[in-house]
Amino acid sequence: MNTRPIPSTKEALPVIGCGTWIGFDQRPGSEEYARLPGVLDALFAAGGTLIDSSPMYGRSEETTGELLAASTASKQQAKAFLATKVWTSGREAGIAQMEQSFSRLRTRRMDLMQVHNLVDWRTHLATLRGWKDQGRVRYIGITHYTASAYGEVEAVLKAEKLDFLQINYSLDAREAEQRLLPLAAERGVAVIVNMPFGGGGLLRRLRDKPLPPWAAEIGCTSWAQVLLKFVLSHPAVTCTIPGTSRGEHMADNAAAGAGSFPDAAFWRREAAAIRT
Repeated sequence: MNTRPIPSTKEALPVIGCGTWIGFDQRPGSEEYARLPGVLDALFAAGGTLIDSSPMYGRSEETTGELLAASTASKQQAKAFLATKVWTSGREAGIAQMEQSFSRLRTRRMDLMQVHNLVDWRTHLATLRGWKDQGRVRYIGITHYTASAYGEVEAVLKAEKLDFLQINYSLDAREAEQRLLPLAAERGVAVIVNMPFGGGGLLRRLRDKPLPPWAAEIGCTSWAQVLLKFVLSHPAVTCTIPGTSRGEHMADNAAAGAGSFPDAAFWRREAAAIRT
């Protein structure tokens, strides 16, 4: 799998990670839970490391911590790049929620802590800067998932020194190209792309259609890989985190991180045909 440097440190980060929204909100003993070790096995086997969660994702943090501590994944636990979020208002409430995330994910140091959807971001960034100085978190950032918030996201990016921005971007939701992705590159901020399949609607529409002849030319054997290759073709994007609860889907997604990525001219020629 390709890696890209985190601008603030030049640390290499694999370009495909795993999102845990919905898929990891499962109870032990369920059929769905039993499938999840295969997701992490596939992620690590392909060279991926980033696992992204949030306290708003049900028990996804807890599930992730359990799976990483289990025998099937324990040898890989040190390789995981753990990212989660704070999603509440007030300093003390934020600290309590983040401490709970440390406990649920079974880690003493978080690789990345993000202010989820900019909720009380000034308060939480102040706390996180102190924790970063203490070594409790390695990187800090902000997140959002809707274009209606891009104005505020842009303002925070301009005003604050951040390591990461997590934002939605996909073939059928390209608004981030206009200002946010160029600004992140200018400010030296790594970009994690959430919702690379546009929330899943685009992928569902494409699944029954045959792949175009050029898919093989860019190293793709599935529509999911085509859509991920599009996201990773933007030079400002550091990593993307498609969510899944199936190991075979994780393996398929991860394959998009290998090989080369088409340039903007290629997508100008082909993207319109894909969306129709």
